[in-house]
Amino acid sequence: MIKPELKRLNLKNPLHLLAVGFGAGFSPWAPGTMGTLVAIPLYLLASGLSTPWFIALLVLGFLAGIRICQSATDAIGMPDHGAIVWDEVIGFGITMIAAPAGWEWLLAGLALFRLFDVLKPWPISWFDRRIHGGLGIMLDDVIAGFFALFCMQLLAHWLV
Repeated sequence: MIKPELKRLNLKNPLHLLAVGFGAGFSPWAPGTMGTLVAIPLYLLASGLSTPWFIALLVLGFLAGIRICQSATDAIGMPDHGAIVWDEVIGFGITMIAAPAGWEWLLAGLALFRLFDVLKPWPISWFDRRIHGGLGIMLDDVIAGFFALFCMQLLAHWLV
């Protein structure tokens, strides 16, 4: 059952459809994790790009994400609703910059990104509390993505 506030979204609006991760954000259980799972096939589609092009795609996704998340927030009428998961898509993408190929690395990236996104260690929690709207929704997940990226690169350096 969809929560009443989410009925204000118009899934024919591409901004709203992207904001909820093509519907993954409607999951009653762990919508952020479901949004991150949506990011995996998107990552696999983009993983063949060179690193500079992959990063450019993420920057574009981040900038568009500010508008995407703000549009959904305005429609829902609540700040940073859990159903908005576009930020997870971009955060996971950041985690996977220059990641080695293989399902083990996908799982490691998923676990690390979710860990930092859920726990929100400083400074992620600082930004989460102080920056609001579309930028705020995006920013804490971007920072979590960079924390997870750092850990992924350390693991890759030690293990590969």
